[in-house]
Amino acid sequence: MPVIPSEPSPSPSSSLSSSPSPDGHRPHRVVVLALDGLLPFELGIPHRIFGRPRDERGRPLYEVLTCSVRPPGPVRTDADFTVHVPHGPEALATADTVIVPACYELGPVFERGELTDELADALGRIPPTARIASICTGVYVLAAAGRLDGRRATTHWADAERLQRLFPKVDVDPDVLFVDDGDILTSAGVAAGIDLCLHMVRRDHGAAVANDVARLTVVPPHRDGGQAQFIQRPVPDPQQASTSGARAWALGRLHEPIQLRDMAARESMSVRTFTRRFREETGVSPGQWLTRQRVERARYLLETTELTVDQVARDAGFGTAQSMRAHLQAALGVTPTAYRRTFRAGAERGLDARADAERGVGAGAVAV
Repeated sequence: MPVIPSEPSPSPSSSLSSSPSPDGHRPHRVVVLALDGLLPFELGIPHRIFGRPRDERGRPLYEVLTCSVRPPGPVRTDADFTVHVPHGPEALATADTVIVPACYELGPVFERGELTDELADALGRIPPTARIASICTGVYVLAAAGRLDGRRATTHWADAERLQRLFPKVDVDPDVLFVDDGDILTSAGVAAGIDLCLHMVRRDHGAAVANDVARLTVVPPHRDGGQAQFIQRPVPDPQQASTSGARAWALGRLHEPIQLRDMAARESMSVRTFTRRFREETGVSPGQWLTRQRVERARYLLETTELTVDQVARDAGFGTAQSMRAHLQAALGVTPTAYRRTFRAGAERGLDARADAERGVGAGAVAV
């Protein structure tokens, strides 16, 4: 079986040093835990997404390391090759963020919800201040460690029922692409890991940085809908009329009241036919889709403008700040003011770095 190195293998002592550079810059360290049976695609997602962002001086905002629960060496994938992982579990002790990708050889974790001794020892090294995330079935590791008790989480829709049955203390949501529960984040399967990692970049450094990463990676910065649109259902008949024109029409006037009958009329359909066709194409109802678009519009305005909360609510089509607050709380778990404070911080750090560069100041790290 061929061995494919995941990255160069420097000596552990030098590679795990996290001292800031002479100008005070220290990238946010992301450590990816590679377990036997891992899926190569999911392993590559954090490296691809977090390896892109740079500050205004071209310095990396993140440093990505890969580690195993064992000393450096080969780790099996679910394909016909292994990867050489250059770090052992000691790397987890240096992490600002830990990511557990999907794997198919979880053994007692998947069968009984129990950690192996070496996995428990590795997870015990994670600093209490670190952010922890999982992609797809990596969530089983977090659940078995008790990290998700009383918390909301997600995984691939095909595994959601088993996850809930094995870990009844976890609030499993099978219909979303990812869940952000503060210091613990979980995603659905495969490409949803990209959505999750872009979300973390956005949370750390704002929409502009995340959007740049998305463009470089040739993926959308945000995907509509949830996992419901990927669950097997009859394929829409391509000969039938689409609802895409109505969606484009609605996106151009989110600030206005939009009635379902008006969207249906754009496609010359009855409300009943339009609603059925809309669900077939998007996986959600027109009302759910419209609310999500308005939430995204509100997020963008809160991140990138100085508009008041009342003005954002009107521009996004919620009408009142109270209505927008309720919808953001339901969708994101935060108020508009808290969201702005959190997500504007990254953008402001970028502006500070640019100002320092223009003044010739050599301090002021942009990394988290």
